[in-house]
Amino acid sequence: MTAPSALLDVASALAEEVGELIVTGRGSAHVADTKSSDVDIVTQMDLAAERLLRERLAELRPDDGILGEEGEDVVGTSGITWVLDPIDGTVNYLYGIPHYSVSVAAVSGDPDPRRWTVEAGAVRDGSGVLWAAARGLGAWRDGERLHRDGAPPLERTLVATGFQYTAERRAKQGALVARLLPQVRDIRRLGSASVDLCNVAAGLVDAYYEQGLHPWDFAAAALIASEAGVRVASVDGGPPDESLVIAAMPGAWEELRDALVAAGIQPF
Repeated sequence: MTAPSALLDVASALAEEVGELIVTGRGSAHVADTKSSDVDIVTQMDLAAERLLRERLAELRPDDGILGEEGEDVVGTSGITWVLDPIDGTVNYLYGIPHYSVSVAAVSGDPDPRRWTVEAGAVRDGSGVLWAAARGLGAWRDGERLHRDGAPPLERTLVATGFQYTAERRAKQGALVARLLPQVRDIRRLGSASVDLCNVAAGLVDAYYEQGLHPWDFAAAALIASEAGVRVASVDGGPPDESLVIAAMPGAWEELRDALVAAGIQPF
């Protein structure tokens, strides 16, 4: 099995290269397709970015599997699967809001969030910052070590979250935010799960939760947050998955989870 540090080198190089591609191409971005609803968009740059990621992996790691947002899954033989999000935060990207990213993670074992082990991950955001982590080795923001300790009480917690693109789910998520908001310092909805998780790792927000994420949305960034000292888990305390991701400092995680449960959160 390849060492996490070597996988991180690949993840970081790919995130940097594809990050440059999407920043350079943003001015010509246009909607190429939709997914779960008419407002859940795919641009031609999402497709171009994932093509480049797959081409590079075919050159660098031909025996590995691929789980990507915009293309077909590839089953590998090496025990490593690359989990790819070519643009996380596509609506922000289309509008020119720099809260978007490319996310690249290498996982071992079963390519399912509740059974995999994330070995390395890199997130390159729209402002050009490279966030990175390798299992057991730490997390970094542009080469500077990330480490969080301590957390404020719930009433002084700045919480980031996100919403889905189907009207029924958005209505439920909005109602839950209305019940949670009086209990916390404030809510931020910035539009990119991977960047939100990196922001928790850096202490730019105190905590984060979101429902309905796909594996590529959080694979790399959950490792970055975890290696910075953040607890990232689902409502039952197990690994995060599509039903729910909660990220907070270990001493504050259960209080936030309990507040979300009391507010009526129902994992998808």
